[in-house]
Amino acid sequence: MTFLRMNQIDLSGKRVLIREDLNVPIRNGVVENDTRIRAALPTIKLALSSGAKIILMSHLGRPKEGVAITEQAEFSLQAVADKLSDLLGCEVKLIQGYLENSDVINDDASVLLLENVRINIGEKANDDELAKHYASLCEVFVMDAFGTAHRAQASTHGVAKYADVACAGPLLASELDALERSLQNPERPMLAVVGGAKVSSKLEVLKNLSTKVDQLIVGGGIANTFLAANGVNVGRSLFEPDLVPLAAELMLQTSIPLPTDVVVAKEFSATAQASTKFVADIEDDDMILDIGPETATVFANLVSKMKTIIWNGPLGVFEFDQFANGTQTIARAIADNHGFSIAGGGETISAIDKFSVTQDISYISTGGGAFLEYVQGAVLPAVQILEDRASAEKTV
Repeated sequence: MTFLRMNQIDLSGKRVLIREDLNVPIRNGVVENDTRIRAALPTIKLALSSGAKIILMSHLGRPKEGVAITEQAEFSLQAVADKLSDLLGCEVKLIQGYLENSDVINDDASVLLLENVRINIGEKANDDELAKHYASLCEVFVMDAFGTAHRAQASTHGVAKYADVACAGPLLASELDALERSLQNPERPMLAVVGGAKVSSKLEVLKNLSTKVDQLIVGGGIANTFLAANGVNVGRSLFEPDLVPLAAELMLQTSIPLPTDVVVAKEFSATAQASTKFVADIEDDDMILDIGPETATVFANLVSKMKTIIWNGPLGVFEFDQFANGTQTIARAIADNHGFSIAGGGETISAIDKFSVTQDISYISTGGGAFLEYVQGAVLPAVQILEDRASAEKTV
């Protein structure tokens, strides 16, 4: 991928508009989890040290478009501005009314945060006039929100068309570099671990990865559909009968080792009694909620031989401790691997946190939907426009 990067530009004295993904959980006016905010700090600090005047923009939740923030205050970015002020050690001022009066960005504060872009009419529709207004606020636009790169919206895509200079921020660039390393130029052998409830939710991911990897491990409800395709009685387990033929087809395309033992229960609950069974012994009223210890050992051994690993999704109901061993075993095997590993998706990151392997995964993606879109081979609009701009400027 070829695009202009923020660190290639002289930002001194320039107004720099940075699109970040600061969509964080807030309760009673306080940020509950600041992971995404902390991920944006290096970009903001780099721009500050370069002598730039910084204007940040982000969305928060799903407010009603065209409705004043005073009427839906739970979607205000004030709590984010407060947290940023604490983390940066300087005032981060929340700016209201920037569509009606552009002069509000002339505030003396070195870092400004525009109020939630999703209240602006035309944001989701990628309206040209709104995009032009965003572009008029700056001399340099920096797209740094990988988590929203799969959406063509005014603050992620449209503004990049009209800004004098449009580039990728360090966070976005690092995400794309890691994904390119794992999917476009992987060191072999290569493994993908794809877990989750349904094949249908990751259909394109499975199809795309089956043509790229040397080994594909499936887990969770997805694995149940593959087991059914292999003639196994999965009892009352979650699976998709209509996708059994596709699972059979994918098993012909690449190596997909299936569980030989599983952890089952008669009900889905935190207090359910777990028992381990070989797949041939699954009863009609059993629910498969994790891979068994024999399978976990085999999978972990397979992981140890890989040089590139992509991980998205748990191998069982890891939130309940009695069904967490499979995901925990694979998580630690990936952490112990000396090759390159990249992990993404909300449940995956929760598992990484639960099993304390964060520091040992080569790269952890901050974007759930964008990560999946890229892995399934889709074009990310907010990245494509940066490439288009870079290509157009080269030909001038």
